[in-house]
Amino acid sequence: MKNNRLLLLLFLLLPLCCAKAQSPVYYTDEDIQIYELFMKSWEKKRNYPVGDLMTGTARFFLSCPYVAYTLEKEPEELVVNFREMDCMTLVETVTALVRTLQSGDASFDNYCHILQNVRYRDGVINTYTDRLHYTTDWIFENERKGIVKDVTKEIGGKPLTMNLSFMSTHSDSYKQLKEHPEYIRKIAEKEQEINSREYYFIPEDEINVCASGIKNGDIVCFVTSIKGLDISHVGIISKTKDKLSFYHASSSQKKVVLNEEPLLDYVQSIKRNSGIMILRPQPFH
Repeated sequence: MKNNRLLLLLFLLLPLCCAKAQSPVYYTDEDIQIYELFMKSWEKKRNYPVGDLMTGTARFFLSCPYVAYTLEKEPEELVVNFREMDCMTLVETVTALVRTLQSGDASFDNYCHILQNVRYRDGVINTYTDRLHYTTDWIFENERKGIVKDVTKEIGGKPLTMNLSFMSTHSDSYKQLKEHPEYIRKIAEKEQEINSREYYFIPEDEINVCASGIKNGDIVCFVTSIKGLDISHVGIISKTKDKLSFYHASSSQKKVVLNEEPLLDYVQSIKRNSGIMILRPQPFH
């Protein structure tokens, strides 16, 4: 009878133990320290408007070193890295931190859960193909989840035809695709699915005309004319009365910066930029 009671107790506790089990996460002690410092600085400001939280969080990471390919780990698991960022990991990090603040649960585990939901299709990690590699796919999935809203069309955007193929036709450029050629077909199928969706962008010569519809804290995506690609760069809008610019992880300056030149000047300075898309982060519910 005593053994039966013990077995029953273990049976009842098992779901609780499993509920706490989490997928492996790549991070360091320094990442935890930075996370705790951020939360200590911002937790009491969590009721600020979303746009202010986005720009304030981006500002927190000013001068953070630019480092590419920080997500390329094997096996594919969530990477948390507050020490080094590229343009997309900056946007993902800021978005996830803001949503963590708004959720009222400042635990690191909750942040990891939110970041994984932002970065991966359906928030699930099985293989490399679950990561949202193309920015337009990232937009589609995160709009579906209620994390962002693509406002490009409503503020004056024009139709844009998408013809993605870069990853499947340049598989040798991707370590995981070279090591797992079976992934290429799945990537190619996803490219075709992404291409079938409807897109809008603001051409570079109409950015100032549409500027009144762009808000502080919006995510700006730079549309490229490079064959087979969609977006070449992303950042977080900083809008003041006299200037429309953006925070970004700059590959040329090798760190996170507030861009010195206005948004339009930046777009016009990049030969293969044809315009922008604008996403609006949504409040956490």
